[in-house]
Amino acid sequence: MSPIIYNKVLRLLRCILPFCLFAFLPLSAQRLQVDKPEIYVGKTGFCMPVTATFELKNKGSRHLTISSVKPDCGCTRVDYPKKSIGGGDKFTISMTYDARLLGHFTKQAAVYVKGADKPVWLTMKGVVLADWVDYSKVYPYAFGDLLADQNNIEFDDVNKGDHPEVVIKVVNNGENPMQPNVLHLPPYLTAFATPETLQPGKQGKVTITLNSENIHDFGLTQTSVYLASNLGDKVSNDIELPVSVVLLPNTSSLAGHAQAPRLQLSADSLTLGKVGGKMLKSGTVMITNNGQMPLNISSLQMFTKGMTVTLGKRSLQPGESTKLKVTIDRDQMLAARQKPRVLMITNDPDHAKVIININPPK
Repeated sequence: MSPIIYNKVLRLLRCILPFCLFAFLPLSAQRLQVDKPEIYVGKTGFCMPVTATFELKNKGSRHLTISSVKPDCGCTRVDYPKKSIGGGDKFTISMTYDARLLGHFTKQAAVYVKGADKPVWLTMKGVVLADWVDYSKVYPYAFGDLLADQNNIEFDDVNKGDHPEVVIKVVNNGENPMQPNVLHLPPYLTAFATPETLQPGKQGKVTITLNSENIHDFGLTQTSVYLASNLGDKVSNDIELPVSVVLLPNTSSLAGHAQAPRLQLSADSLTLGKVGGKMLKSGTVMITNNGQMPLNISSLQMFTKGMTVTLGKRSLQPGESTKLKVTIDRDQMLAARQKPRVLMITNDPDHAKVIININPPK
């Protein structure tokens, strides 16, 4: 074979070979994607069932149907979608173990897709303890094996020079000692844990202090810190702790002034989402200046994602009005940890901070 023909054949094989290999993959490997095929559910008590929820996706373009999900023993119950799943759609499969044996356990389930040659395996692991204590009601938020009574922090109505504190109660739900700490602290926050070393099953607290003199802008300042079990932990969404600060301006020079601006709202809340069978994605609040001086809105911010806010005018003359329109993204709002609100900072001494609550969609 001449070198020219050989090179052409070689290039052709390089193009065709990947498609040939793909064709021989089992259907499940081509189309069914599992976010985490193995989940550690942690500790549970004797005869206290525990559930692992797996997130999956049909990454193909066609519908697929799960013909069955078979656990490896009768002590595990499974729940999965019985209807066909569209291309690109996400779904969940749950496994619940009855926890009737003490000690560590590993349970598996085989997911069979109609038309596939091989199943996809899901695995849940954990441990059943006779003397296990359920901390979930007192400490409902998990930061790994470190459980806490809060999953976001708000410093509200702060004046320049204030040093408010927030105390987060924690418990070590793991099997090894921890040294709780807060990662990625901005210059205006400090934190310390008590005790410094937290033994398994023991409770403690993490104190976060705001140094307001290090914040320069009035209104809402937001950041994320990370509540870690130990100093070497990696930063991830699983241990994220959102922090909000509302710094108020000094309006004492206008307090009691007869000609001060006076803000009036047509409503201090909006109910959006599913209302009376209809889906309302936007709402309007009228803002009026009933004072004798111009009303200035120096800051307009949202506490959560999933909202868009537009304001007709930021400066209102006496007797003048403007519209504040709020539009929501339902999915983003449902995923938010904080209560949806709109914040305005004004020069009205009686309404330096104005909050408009957004009642979340159902």
